[in-house]
Amino acid sequence: MSQPAPPAPLRLKEMTPDETRAAFAANPRLIIPVGTCEQHGPHLPLGCDTIIVDRLADDLSAEFRIVRAPTVEYGVNDETDHLFPGNASVRRKTLRRWLNDLLPDWEKAGVEEFLVLTMHGHAPHQEALGTVVTERARVRVIDILAIDLGALVDGPTGPIHGGEVDTSLLLHVAPHLVRMEQAQDFILPEQAVRRYRRGSTMRLPAISPGSVGQPTRASAEKGRRIYAFIKDRIRRRVLGVNPPLPTG
Repeated sequence: MSQPAPPAPLRLKEMTPDETRAAFAANPRLIIPVGTCEQHGPHLPLGCDTIIVDRLADDLSAEFRIVRAPTVEYGVNDETDHLFPGNASVRRKTLRRWLNDLLPDWEKAGVEEFLVLTMHGHAPHQEALGTVVTERARVRVIDILAIDLGALVDGPTGPIHGGEVDTSLLLHVAPHLVRMEQAQDFILPEQAVRRYRRGSTMRLPAISPGSVGQPTRASAEKGRRIYAFIKDRIRRRVLGVNPPLPTG
């Protein structure tokens, strides 16, 4: 006997107004994925961040029946000393204004809580998302790589741009887009690593291949574990779903 098909995500752009009204009445939350269009090394596509939060938004929408908005494809990129073809960034005030224009319309339609998903820790990007204003609705910005993933990786530096974590996640979500034969490790001196932690505004050095960290340590299995850990953390910390108690 065949298994029933898993529920499909509630993608706002595919829904009618009546379907949207009913979905907001049943669950007055909206997921908004916010990505970037920037380099993550020679082995990863420019939309690495976007592809991962896109998948996470779909999975959370399907599981919890939360409507998900169309993805915002651009963010506030890190500064670099080298031109990487294809990079496209918006200014902090542009990203903030973009969301400030959109959220009031969805709030009028019944949304009481916005869940903004991103995986880009650049301080101006986070500031733009964290200063969005609504009339009554709650805005929660979820930077998925701000979660402590140290126990799930081999490298000592954690989730640094285009490194072990980013590469593992994309090997899990979209392996056909990863060019592992082109992955290059780029290790910063320890004093520079401390300044390059997530949330810093340090420029990417010109000698970097476009990434920082050790992508050669990445694997699809690590990506599967990291992805499951992130999703479970959002379930429990954001959506308030606790794991079942052991029996027996």
